Amino acid sequence: MSSHSSAPAGTAADWAARSRTAVWHPCTQMARLDAVPPLAIVRGDGPWLYDADGAAHFDSFSSWWVNLFGHSDAGLRAAIGAQLHTLPHTLLAGCTHAPAVELAEALSARTGGALGHVFFASDGASAIEIALKMSFHAWRNRGRVAKRGFVSLRQGYHGETLGALHVTDVQVFRDAYDPLLLRSQAVMSPDARQAAPGESAADVAQRALDDLQAVLVREADAVAAVILEPMVQCAAGMAMHDAAFLRGVRALCDAYEVHLIADEIAVGCGRTGPFFAFEHAHAGAQPGLPPIWPDFICLSKGISGGWVPLSLVLTTDDIHRAFWSPDDIARGFLHSHSYTGNPLACAAAREVLRRFADTPLLADNARRAGWLGAAMAEVAAPWVADGRAAHVRQLGQIWAMDIAPAAAGERFAERMHLAGRRHGLLIRPIGGTVYLMPPYLLDEALAHELAGRVQATVQDVLAATAAARVPGAAAASPPASDVLAAPRGAASPDHADRTPEPPVA
Repeated sequence: MSSHSSAPAGTAADWAARSRTAVWHPCTQMARLDAVPPLAIVRGDGPWLYDADGAAHFDSFSSWWVNLFGHSDAGLRAAIGAQLHTLPHTLLAGCTHAPAVELAEALSARTGGALGHVFFASDGASAIEIALKMSFHAWRNRGRVAKRGFVSLRQGYHGETLGALHVTDVQVFRDAYDPLLLRSQAVMSPDARQAAPGESAADVAQRALDDLQAVLVREADAVAAVILEPMVQCAAGMAMHDAAFLRGVRALCDAYEVHLIADEIAVGCGRTGPFFAFEHAHAGAQPGLPPIWPDFICLSKGISGGWVPLSLVLTTDDIHRAFWSPDDIARGFLHSHSYTGNPLACAAAREVLRRFADTPLLADNARRAGWLGAAMAEVAAPWVADGRAAHVRQLGQIWAMDIAPAAAGERFAERMHLAGRRHGLLIRPIGGTVYLMPPYLLDEALAHELAGRVQATVQDVLAATAAARVPGAAAASPPASDVLAAPRGAASPDHADRTPEPPVA
């Protein structure tokens, strides 16, 4: 176990009560905090988070998809500590520093130099804002001022700032702010779960491509960019699609002179297998041609290993040249924030890139994915067989299944989260989708440990749902007063709830 300082004094209940009073929690209906008190975490080690009462919780989704190598990773601690003693921060406007330069060089190298320019930001939504602005401004600088619109995918999620929200199609996040948003065009998602009988995931992808092409035929002169999440629409319930969709979108964007923005904030840094999820498009591409890439890649979450906030946008020579002018400052990209390219964050990300470059991490992850898939297949099989679960799927380190609405019952995500706490599992389903996205440190035994905790948690919740439908029956495990604490009639929208508290979670 790694060394750690003494935990802050106070019980989990004490910290939860103080937090309810003073902290406005993100993506949370605060009125639900009495029923779902915040879990007071005091330290982390490997895949485990420890609460103020000493209980251990397996972090099954990498603390909102950010942690790569486990909590308190020694390499990241050393990298940040060394930087802390030399240069914690300096501005990046008019200055530069080794962590930013070396990180940008390493990221460019991972694209073979295709995306050789890196702009730094603070969080995922900020990276999306930057890519949207860059795309519009590049067209403007080239005299194509009408190209100001964006095309996104249905069920897509790109963040909650106003610019990012206008290309997000998760209504629970955007409806309240709809009067403030720019208009964008949403086209069919390639979500393979939409396959009709006899259809393959590639067939669904083709239908989605046809829908996109129909929009571009009509509106390409007014469209700056298409934005998508490569391979997995995470907030849509881990909606996975065929890689042919990426190849098709790239071809359409080329044909209709539209930029392509790949939002890899959640799916980058090895989550789907390769370092960039867009690399899945390279398989099946035409032989003899260079690999295809988007015009922009947005990264955040795992890029710093889950230690400090950082995001960035990679783009091409062609985009970069559009802003080049020795005389006209307004032609430049005048976007910044005070902590742009913070050296501590860049040092953490530089260590992440070193780990990918100098160790067999991707090959090790392929084995980890195999262990996770095998363990969860065994657990999920009975639920699939009796119809309580469907669409078991996996891509790299992301595993998911959908619980049938009748089996899930009211407030499924919230009840799963609470039941998980009782089984030492930190889990936050998305609506009726149970998913796992653990840190990159599973071995076969740990994969079975995780699967066992998921199995116990799901069984408790499904049993409670079944018992609640039988007059006079009591749940076999935890009491209904614990699990079914919410009033009826507040079910969350399908594929919209990414936190435990319906409907906003």
